[in-house]
Amino acid sequence: MFKYIICLNNKIMNERILAELRDHLLNRISFDNLPENVWKRTGALNTWGTNAVEGNTLTWHDVEQLLIEQRSIADRPVPDVLETIQHEMAFRELISRRSAPMALITGLELHETVFRGILSDAGHWRRTNVRIAGTKYIPPRMEKVVELIEEFVQEYEQIDISGEAIFQLGAWMHQRFESIHPFSNGNGRIGRLLLNLHFLKHNWPPVHILPEDKDGYYECLEIGHSGNRSKLERFLKVIMGRSLLDLLNQVGTEKDELKRLKNLENSKSYSAKYLSLLVQKGNLPAVRIKGDFFTSEKALSLYQRSVKRNR
Repeated sequence: MFKYIICLNNKIMNERILAELRDHLLNRISFDNLPENVWKRTGALNTWGTNAVEGNTLTWHDVEQLLIEQRSIADRPVPDVLETIQHEMAFRELISRRSAPMALITGLELHETVFRGILSDAGHWRRTNVRIAGTKYIPPRMEKVVELIEEFVQEYEQIDISGEAIFQLGAWMHQRFESIHPFSNGNGRIGRLLLNLHFLKHNWPPVHILPEDKDGYYECLEIGHSGNRSKLERFLKVIMGRSLLDLLNQVGTEKDELKRLKNLENSKSYSAKYLSLLVQKGNLPAVRIKGDFFTSEKALSLYQRSVKRNR
């Protein structure tokens, strides 16, 4: 019982920190008014990550050159370049889509945008039965796809109206979409775009699933096929913390500047080793850069305040 209370308190602290970081961000700037260079970098990072976990060969340097610097790259497969350009287009469309209800056509339009000229059935539900590599889970048969997607959209709206918690609903919708696996290819990328549309519709920033997240992310989905989405929910909170810190580092105050943990240990009476443990447990939001964890004075002060409240 004691361990359960500790875990529950940690979960509450994490959500509270995220909510306060989000409010701090929105007090500075709205997502509609993010500077173009910030939004462009966000789209590039999201595109590189979501494609890389699916096997796209472009490196982060390639994507920076292509999408941010708008310079051509050589000796890369044409489909990899094309899906990079087109995914970034679909990602940037999410801002304009967030004011409209989630609809059956939304997934089809996103799929067509990302995979136009790459997949012969871009923008169409699958007409074949499929298997998911690396899992025992078998998606529903092709003839059930449209009915299941219709149910998915209706259930999402109903659950959303009921006031379901943002991360709990996000975990449900992402797991549900991926379990239906409605396209012959590209389900992961479209599912992650829809997930970010969900966050943007509720005034939260998009999250980025990067190559370093791949194994843990797929493990969350695999566990979710059994009906347990708690690990996926925790995963979404961790990567949301990373997104908030990254954006605040670009548009925030001096207290939002990302710093190595060892540069924060003396100012807040915590050792770098202890701060690293908090990060690994998911209690303190952080960004990992070249093997080192970074966080901000603001995030650390919010963690301290949460600890005091829970005492």
